[in-house]
Amino acid sequence: MEQIESPNAESSFTRFYNWVVEIQDPRTSSWPLLGSPIPLICILTTYLLFCNYIGPYLMKDRKPFELKKTLIVYNFLQVLINIYLVYECTQCGWGFKEPYNLLCEPISYDRSPRSMRMARACYSYYLVKLIELLDTVFFIMRKKFNQVTFLHVYHHFAMPAASFIGTKYLAGGHGTFFGFMNTQVHIIMYAYYLLAALGPNMQKFLWWKKYITIVQIVQFVLIFIHSVVVQFQPNCTYPKFIAFAQTGQATMFIYLFTKFYIKAYVSKEKKN
Repeated sequence: MEQIESPNAESSFTRFYNWVVEIQDPRTSSWPLLGSPIPLICILTTYLLFCNYIGPYLMKDRKPFELKKTLIVYNFLQVLINIYLVYECTQCGWGFKEPYNLLCEPISYDRSPRSMRMARACYSYYLVKLIELLDTVFFIMRKKFNQVTFLHVYHHFAMPAASFIGTKYLAGGHGTFFGFMNTQVHIIMYAYYLLAALGPNMQKFLWWKKYITIVQIVQFVLIFIHSVVVQFQPNCTYPKFIAFAQTGQATMFIYLFTKFYIKAYVSKEKKN
């Protein structure tokens, strides 16, 4: 007998698909790597496989790569890219010139120069999060397996996924505060990595490593507060469920980075 598909199930899927398509940001949804989630899913799946299986297997019988010149160039470029992103965010949203409202900033889907500039900044941020997956690749190639922790992998996996959603659907407004704060922290972080890559002679200048973690925790506390505030603004049109999701993400990062800080620094100081 010929099977009859359930019209309710089909219509539910169709409604969901149409809803996902309808809420796309028309300015960004057709840009490379944003048209469909499939490329990102493939990239992140490959990333997880490389972290857990492929990378360790390939390096099992090999000597660690030095990658000194590669790391110097990579970290230097990361510092420059993040400075550029901070500059763009200050120019079109989080600076002193026509600043966004800290309590509630709805998304502007118009094609004004300012709105498009923020949309391009969001897209650049998304691409940078994909490039940052190389952090883990370099750790594994150098056999720094102790650096490939759950915190590290989760952070590098979650950020491209969140950035994809933010750029494809919400390229502007309240949620860009997350990226604005994150890029500032990454300037400090990659500056540290750059100095470390220059060699042992720089070790005396790297006493501030633990303070990077403190800055990261403070960053997520500010993001947490900022995303909570918007949820209690009754007339704010910024999507409440996105603000709620950011609150959850910030909470997760606060927990993981605090746990790492206690284990890496507080516990060691007590032992010493």
